[in-house]
Amino acid sequence: MIRVGPSDPRDPGPRALLEASHALMQSLYPAEHNHYLSVEELTSDDIRFFAATEGDDVLGTGALAIREGYGEVKSMFTAEAARGRGVGAMILVKLAEEARALGLPLMRLETGNTLDAAHRLYARAGFVSCGAFGEYPEETSSIFMEKPLP
Repeated sequence: MIRVGPSDPRDPGPRALLEASHALMQSLYPAEHNHYLSVEELTSDDIRFFAATEGDDVLGTGALAIREGYGEVKSMFTAEAARGRGVGAMILVKLAEEARALGLPLMRLETGNTLDAAHRLYARAGFVSCGAFGEYPEETSSIFMEKPLP
């Protein structure tokens, strides 16, 4: 059974997935277009970090960055062997639950323009396109999405 719960990004399983995600982003986009958080940044007080696990295996990660008026989805990544099993959707549900518990009315995210599977996941979860937000620049390599939380 797959479970999604709070985790420490410094633990070996989550760290390995985060490093794989960062390597993928570095291979796809120039450094100035990569907006991921480091493992250390994911331990700050304004971040809620989660991992999807099955037994001892870490299948995916995701984080909620608490921002003024919204929660930002960060560090979404699913292990290649676990793709197609609904792991990303389960993590998004947990992030939305956390955002609601914190009283946040909206979730936002920035993702790469070539990550089609991620775009489909976010659209299925109710995210729609929006403009750049926070400190993100408008750039062609980024897609911005948001989802109101009822």
